[in-house]
Amino acid sequence: MTYRDLREFIAALEERGMLKRVKAEVDPVLEISEIVDRVSKRRGPALLFENVKGSEFPVAANLFGSYERMKLALGVDRFESIGESLAELLMPNVPASIKEKLSSLAKIKEALSFPPKLVKRAPCQEVVLEGEEASLEKLPILKTWPLDGGRYITLPLVFTKDPATGKRNVGMYRMQVYDARTTGMHWQIHKHGAEHFRRAKEQGQRLEVAVALGADPATIFSAIAPLPEGFDELLFAGFLRKRGVELVKCRTVDLEVPAWAEFVIEGYVDPAEERLEGPFGDHTGYYSMPDYFPVFHVTCITHREDAIYPATVVGKPPMEDAYFGKAVERIFLPLIKMQLPEIVDINLPVEAVFHNLAIVSIRKRYPGHAKKVMFALWGLGQMMFTKAIVVVDDDVDVHNASEVLWAVSSSVDPARDVVIIPGTPTDTLDHAPSLPNYGSKLGIDATRKWKEEGYPREWPPSVEMSEEVKRLVDRRWNEYGIE
Repeated sequence: MTYRDLREFIAALEERGMLKRVKAEVDPVLEISEIVDRVSKRRGPALLFENVKGSEFPVAANLFGSYERMKLALGVDRFESIGESLAELLMPNVPASIKEKLSSLAKIKEALSFPPKLVKRAPCQEVVLEGEEASLEKLPILKTWPLDGGRYITLPLVFTKDPATGKRNVGMYRMQVYDARTTGMHWQIHKHGAEHFRRAKEQGQRLEVAVALGADPATIFSAIAPLPEGFDELLFAGFLRKRGVELVKCRTVDLEVPAWAEFVIEGYVDPAEERLEGPFGDHTGYYSMPDYFPVFHVTCITHREDAIYPATVVGKPPMEDAYFGKAVERIFLPLIKMQLPEIVDINLPVEAVFHNLAIVSIRKRYPGHAKKVMFALWGLGQMMFTKAIVVVDDDVDVHNASEVLWAVSSSVDPARDVVIIPGTPTDTLDHAPSLPNYGSKLGIDATRKWKEEGYPREWPPSVEMSEEVKRLVDRRWNEYGIE
């Protein structure tokens, strides 16, 4: 099942007992985030705060905060099934018959049959606020942590167009509210939105921006998916939804936004203007500190008559964003394996906030294979931000910390098996490097070593019972009287 809009998803959660309505009055300054943090840490339900101090709009939070809810949001039983379908489309098997050829063509046609489509009227424009009426103060925007620089919009879909090509990008970049009509626009230098901004700056022109709040779940997920540059996020959303995303033209900027969104904020950023943004309590578990970013100016706000404001709270893991990250891991694994078929599995641990550590198991076929995989992964899109990669043999379960630690401690000679690469890109939110956006990488080859890799001795066999004795004990287990 997929959803036309966010409220269909909320209704599905409530029907399944996965959503809790909070009727008591709550303050969007710190109180809501403390509630959400406690519920997230307990792996609790989605929340709908119906009575928010200072605003007529309810706040929905923690909507995606479990594996079950994340799968429900994307309409799948297995995240991997999405990636497998994509991999099959990108590299189909050679058809052995006319029937298989027709089947393959039908799948490709189906995948391309859900492009976004333009409509003339849209629920997101039931209420139109322009001029002084277009005030962010009407929205129940959260302040999530005590040292935050202010209130932040935390679940925005930011729409821009490349000034040179006109191609659309949809990204998710936090927005600090400065006043009723301006916010920060925290697109990091590696992001496509920042590239559009740089090109607008080169041309000496403003960059128009539209921000959609509360689109359908598939469209929200598409904004954070690590898609290749130039791949339309809304086409990917249509693939996930199995129906095209309906768009409507904005009122004051030349952009299109999801017609069924709850809120749309229209405006622009001026290349000549930057302002100090931050601090912000981030998903790393630390505050990202103040820095200069572009300023977004509001020209219009539209919304549904009974709009719901969506928010997410990030902080020390595990929190809601953990399930977005694990969905990305599972969905894009088949595509990574398509390029690196020796990979068996990957784990991006929640505790390592995804970009800090990747544990990879491989079918090792030749000397130096583990290091080849490390360098190949660092060259794949957003994997360039991965600070450390640990490579293990295919008989190690990458999701079992005991097995991984055993492999690392028993199979690694640091002088031989540890690689440190200086002078590499880092995640903007990583505070550990001495310089922002620039640091180093760590690779650990925890596979069993071969003589061809400079290990002159015979690698000892691991301690394992024979299969014959295991089967004997299986047959006689009840005789032993051991529970």
